[in-house]
Formats: sequence, C-alpha cells, structure tokens
Amino acid sequence: MSGAAVNTYKADLRAIQFTLYEHLHVEQVFTHAAFSHLSREECDATIEQCLRFVNAYTGPLNGLADRAGCVLENGVVRTPAGFKEAWRKLFELGFMSFPMPREGGGFGGPHAIAVVLEELQSGANTAFNMYQGLTHGAADLIEVFARHEDKERFLPPMMEGRFAGTMCLSEPHAGSDVGATKTRARHVEGNLYDIAGTKCWISAGDHDLTENIIHLVLARIDGAPAGTKGLSLFIVPKIRVNEDGSLGKPNDVVTASIEHKLGIRASATAVLNFGENGGCRGILVGDQPHMGMRQMFRMMNGARIAVGVQGLSVASTAYLNALAYARERRQGSSVKHFKDPNAPRVAIIEHADVRRMLLEMKAKVEGMRTLALKLALHFDLAYALAKTDEAKAMYHQGQVDLLTPIVKAYCSDQSFRITELAIQTYGGAGYVTDHPVEQYCRDAKIFSIYEGTNHIQALDLVARKLQEHGGENFRQFLKEIAEFVDTYSHQPGIGAEVRALGEATDALQRGAGALMEFFMGGKIDQVTLVANAFLESMAEVTIAHLLLQAAIIADSKRGQHGDDQSQEDFDFYSGKVMAAKHYVSYVLPGVHAKIGAMIGGDRSALDVTDGGFSTAF
Repeated sequence: MSGAAVNTYKADLRAIQFTLYEHLHVEQVFTHAAFSHLSREECDATIEQCLRFVNAYTGPLNGLADRAGCVLENGVVRTPAGFKEAWRKLFELGFMSFPMPREGGGFGGPHAIAVVLEELQSGANTAFNMYQGLTHGAADLIEVFARHEDKERFLPPMMEGRFAGTMCLSEPHAGSDVGATKTRARHVEGNLYDIAGTKCWISAGDHDLTENIIHLVLARIDGAPAGTKGLSLFIVPKIRVNEDGSLGKPNDVVTASIEHKLGIRASATAVLNFGENGGCRGILVGDQPHMGMRQMFRMMNGARIAVGVQGLSVASTAYLNALAYARERRQGSSVKHFKDPNAPRVAIIEHADVRRMLLEMKAKVEGMRTLALKLALHFDLAYALAKTDEAKAMYHQGQVDLLTPIVKAYCSDQSFRITELAIQTYGGAGYVTDHPVEQYCRDAKIFSIYEGTNHIQALDLVARKLQEHGGENFRQFLKEIAEFVDTYSHQPGIGAEVRALGEATDALQRGAGALMEFFMGGKIDQVTLVANAFLESMAEVTIAHLLLQAAIIADSKRGQHGDDQSQEDFDFYSGKVMAAKHYVSYVLPGVHAKIGAMIGGDRSALDVTDGGFSTAF
C-alpha cells in the first residue's frame, strides 16, 4: 500500500460518558443479577482499552486499506496489509465476546456498553469492523438456535477468532425479496443437507483473516412451501468441520467475484456459489425446518441496530474532524470587520455558516448516540427483568422493537448527510483524499441500503411496529414524551423548546391517525408513499426529546459549582443546551411539513404516468 499510516479517528469520551451515566444512568444495569458480575469501573476500563486499540491498530489502517481494497486471487480474497495483525489483537483483547452470554463463552456484558465499543471500532475503521460484526451476529444466532452439538463444534473457534461468520440472504434475481429465494436444500441424513445456489452482496463473504468462514444460508428444502414460510437456515462452513472440531475438506463454496464499490472497499462484498460441483453440505440450524426467517430475523435485527451504530460512528468522527479543521484553518476576516481589507484572517469556526453546520452535526451526532444507547439500555433491562418483572420486561422489549427501524434508518440517513456537511465545512479541502471526510462520506452511503433499505425500515415501522401489542408500544412512547413536556414546558431558558416538542408530538399523532385511515380505506399504496416521511418525523421527535432531556440535565450542572466550575465544564454543558435549542429550532419544524403533506393525501408520485417522468427514452 502506498502512503503513510495516519490515524484520523477522533472520539469524544466526555460526550459518551455524559450520555451513559449523567443522562441515561446506564450504571443501573449493574444492580440486576444479569450484570452484577461487572461494574462501571470494569466497563469504563474496557472502553478505554478499546479506544487505545483502535487508535493503535485499525484507525491508522483506514485510509490505506480504502486505497488498497480487497483483491480476489486464485479464488481467495486477500485483505489489506495490517488486517491480520489487527484481527489477532482484536480477539486477544476479547471485544467481540463482551456482550455474548457467559454460557456461550462471552463476558455477558451489557449491550449499552457494547454499543460504545461498536462505535469506537466502526468509527476508526468501518470496513475492518464488518468482519467482526458479521462474526458476532452469526455466533449469536448459533448460540441461541443451534443444537448443542453444533454449538460445541462452531462457537469456540468463532469466539476465538479462528472462524469468521456471515449471513447469506440476497440472491441476484431477488434483492430484498427474500421470499423469492431459489437456493435449494436436499435432505441427506439427520440434519445434513446438500446446498445449491448463489448468494450475492455477502459482506465479509470471503477473506484471509481466519482459517474458516461459517456461512448462515437461507435455502428452501425440496418440497417446502413457496415464499418466506418455506425457508430454512443452514450452517454452511467454507471448509467442512469434523465432529472433533478439526478441519476437513473444502465444502464447495466458491467466491465467484467481489464487488468494486463506492466505499467500505476493504470489506469484501462477495458473490458466493454454493454447491456448483455438487459437494456443498449444510447443517440445519436447530431441529425444525422452515424456521429460517424467524431465526434469521434475530441476526437481521441485530445487524440493523449495528448499522445504525455504524452511521453514528462515522458521523461522529466526521464531525470531530471537521471541528478540528475549523479551529485550525484561517480564512477570511470576521464579518464584524468585513469592510476592512487589512483585517486579520480568522479561524473559520468564527464564521456563522460554519458554526451552523458544526452545531447541526453536533446535535445530530449526540442525539443519534443517545438514541442508540437508549435502545441498548431497553434491551439490557428487558433481559435483566425477564425472570423477575414480566410486565416491565415486556415494556422494555416493546421499546426495542419500536425503536429498531428508527435507529437503523435515521442514523444511516443522517450519517451520509452529516459526512456531506463535514466536507462542506472543509470546503474544497474536504473533497480530496488529503483529508478523511471524503472517505467517511463514501463509506456512509451504503448504510441506508443494506440490512433492509430504509424504505423497508419505514414499512416495518408503519405496518408492524406501530400496531404491535394493540399499539401499546407506541402509546408508551408517546406517554413518556407527554410526561416530559408536562414537567418541563415552563422550564426557564428552554421551556419554549419543550413546548415545541409537544406540538411536534401532537403532529406525529395526527400522522399516525392518517396512516390508520389509509389502512382502513384500503389505500395501501398511500401508506407506502408516506412511510418514510412518518419514520423521519418520529425519529426527529425522538431525537428532540432526548436532546432536550440532556439539555435540562446539563443546564442544571452548568454553573452548579459557581466560580469553582472549570471553563471546560461550563463549555461542555452549555454545548448540550445549545445543541438542543438548535435542533428544535432548525430541524424539528420539518415534522409539521412532513405530517401536513401526509395528511393532505397528495398522490402525484402515484398518479404520474411512467412517461411523465421523461419521454426521452
């Protein structure tokens, strides 16, 4: 690889710790038996160790690996230089194992802390972290659904980093239409099947980081029903694994090609042919066939949350790099002296439009982080309370279900927009490879597309999640915001913003009512037309609520110690207040416009003829 290794990754641990402990009080999980074996001190040490790891190993590889990419040679994918050493160090430190159950060989740590570890790793090097992320997802699925003997055979080497993992859903003819899967499974004996078919867009589909790769493959057993109900899930190793754990012969899994991509170039996205020579064997996950979608949805939901965290992580480092550049780059004079040709040049952070862009990025990044961590905390509490308080556990799980499509869609959409704003902050310097933000922008574009496009997330929200448990999850979501608005609507200094949140929440409820009317009136196409607008509106209400919560906490601490408070503390807490005010003033009003358009019922995009788009061809 040409060029020098430069670590451009930036993280703000103070901001992360504020969200963890001052805002969400994640330390509460350690009072529950499920997490009582750990402490805040241990988790903080793990976070700090992870930051040291990414700064020393994966961060410096990010730009170099992007320029080198992956190479398919003689049927094997070669990853960029340095990846193998980083992979070994990653598993030596055990970060992938942190949230895995102790009975599966993990540390049993809370997901709220695991999200922070994920943010640091994805922000430093998104492409590298995808290999680990897919392995974690596959190991988690096997731990939950596979037979005991299959767990014994596959989990230990995956947890040790000797085996990697993937998820194989998409096929060339089907794309997101998983029910059209043509990959076939023919029963051989017991849980063993012959597998034949082609899968595409397989992230981390082949590489040289491990001695084996465990593919989780959706396929249709001969004679199974059509559609998703007839799909089963299979463990399909690249190299067969004997019952004693030793490697056998190659399993007729062939890498046909890897994609040449806009971003995440060091992550191999492969086309895989299974059984083209009739020698591919797969092991049914569990004992029951036709359970493939139910099983795969666990991995898919985890992946959707992980993509949201990817979006947050890249957006965060893009923002912090833009902030550092804006503090250093001197260009133009202050607007206060615009008529003076001899006025000194100032750092561009003094220019109003740069400050606007920086504060928008800050508000969105910190709101996205709080959203992702709040979802993870709900997940931890649902798990911790499952055996002691079923009602509370159901509430927390309901919020996880409701927020998952929002985390995936909003954080991935905004990641691309934030990285674009970071480039704009740099000006022309941001458009060239001398600075990292152009790569961040390229890497971020895929987030809104894979693991279910964001329109799929919106459909999941409006068609399923809003109506789950008779709409109770959504009612609880609205109740929490309503109680916050009632409590703080006259809060000095920020009450007007809180009241604006209440008005936006009322508009969101009207939008939900419009969706129900469309459903009841049989206007399903109208529902699909406005689903994205509703998801974005709900996300903006959620983010505004979280930012205002943070602002009230911060405002109470700003100046709390009088003259003894450091300038750094005062500035930190003031930034929280200003970020909330900016978001409510410049972003939240868009909710009214989107909901108004929804209720108005415009059908122009549906009614325009195909020829109306263009008659040029």
